[in-house]
Amino acid sequence: MKNQIIDEIKKILPYDIILEQPKNKNLAHYACPVAFCLAKEFKKSPKIIAEELADKFRNSKIFNVSALNGYLNFKLKAEFLAEISGEALKNGENFASEKEKTSPTTLLEYISANPTGPLHIGHVRGAVYGDTLQRVSNYLGYKMQTEYYINDAGNQIDLLGISMILRAKELAGEEVIYPDKYYRGEYIDEILKIAKEKFGDEILKDEKKLSDFAKDEVLKIIKKDLADAGIEISNWISEKSLYNELEGTIKKLEKSGKMYEKEGKIWIASIQNGDEKDRVVVREDGRPTYLAGDIIYHNNKFERNFDHYINIWGADHHGYVARLKAAINFLGYDENRLEVVLMQMVSLLKNGETFKMSKRAGNVVLMSDILEEIGKDALRFIFISKSGNSPLEFDIDELKKEDSTNPIFYINYAHARVNQVFGKAGKNVEQIIDENFENLDEDALNLVFEALRLNEILNEALKSRSLQKIPDFLKSLAGDFHKYYNENRVIGSDNENARLKVFAVVALCIRTAFSLMGLEAKAKM
Repeated sequence: MKNQIIDEIKKILPYDIILEQPKNKNLAHYACPVAFCLAKEFKKSPKIIAEELADKFRNSKIFNVSALNGYLNFKLKAEFLAEISGEALKNGENFASEKEKTSPTTLLEYISANPTGPLHIGHVRGAVYGDTLQRVSNYLGYKMQTEYYINDAGNQIDLLGISMILRAKELAGEEVIYPDKYYRGEYIDEILKIAKEKFGDEILKDEKKLSDFAKDEVLKIIKKDLADAGIEISNWISEKSLYNELEGTIKKLEKSGKMYEKEGKIWIASIQNGDEKDRVVVREDGRPTYLAGDIIYHNNKFERNFDHYINIWGADHHGYVARLKAAINFLGYDENRLEVVLMQMVSLLKNGETFKMSKRAGNVVLMSDILEEIGKDALRFIFISKSGNSPLEFDIDELKKEDSTNPIFYINYAHARVNQVFGKAGKNVEQIIDENFENLDEDALNLVFEALRLNEILNEALKSRSLQKIPDFLKSLAGDFHKYYNENRVIGSDNENARLKVFAVVALCIRTAFSLMGLEAKAKM
């Protein structure tokens, strides 16, 4: 809708137009400060310019225009709001979508947790954020492919096999001494049972085979947890499978002149590209470092020639960004094509106290624990409800309340109320879809205007990577709806059909936004 307004304005004013959102919708739906930019050119005050410009729009069929203190104020006409409301209802959940764009194409890599144990609370925030980002991006016409990078090479996979063998001995009654770092939890016992049923006790003598089998079983757990949260990754790529590209990638780096050998190791001169110090890429014994694996992977990514790349990482990876971007630069690519979004830590409470860790994981709260406790919708909503730049703390008991303090309940209640009103009225959307807003009150017009802003909100959220703007918008919309519902009679009123049409658009907006967040709007509560 906003772009349609801008296009209409540009028919009269061929300038770059910025539309602002006035706090008072009774005054205007949009305000434009263009007169301030033209003051020097026209050699007049913004106030006079705005008054002269406002007069040019007197024949507009879309909005009424007035001038106030140098601003042009645009108030959308009831006829226009009725028309686009009808179009929205005909288009259904695609009403705020956009046509597919040829560019930019984006590869989004997120989660990428080591396949050594189930996903835990530290992974959930990036998982929900990444999935929602992809949903919104594709809805707005951009091509975004998702990818999970499986860290299945290196010491952590070996340690998984060792942990399982030691646990098997412990279960057999032997006294064992675990290394400082090892994996534990009920999932180890469960995988051990599966392995022994399939291969017999002989599997315990083959550490590598057991490690690989356990890794594959953990991946099954991870995929199930993601599916339970409504998350589907379009491509899975193995770190181990890329290691045959190590030699070629190193040679490619060497051409940059930014590689050197020292103390038997191969280093990358990342300090020359903003890193704190140079980094080891290949150890003395020829084994690649963790950084080398990431360099190979990102070279592989860039060879696939997407326009843009996004990595979602935990905040603890902040110091890793500079060294990776240095490598990308030395490989001959534009490092600015890689965007890294960092997710801050999450603290989980239950009844005001720290949520107890899961014995199934050993020392962390599992994603599956939270899903079991509060369900998919509450999990997804709360993890997208605050900027990833800020730490998140929430009490799961608060999400079970059935009152206005629980935002999910509050928004769902608005959607369910619309269905209830239509049921009492004995009507459906098709019967009111062409209704005009000729005599509709101003509060109802402002309410439907707000619901029709969904495309605008989605674009703002995507562009700024501030996905919390979507639940914030829905909370505000639900508040406006509940206020109007409580203060106005709908069934039996002179404007019953027009008000029902407004309510239908509000419900459609909630339903669409919830779908993009991976939630399902409730029809009845």
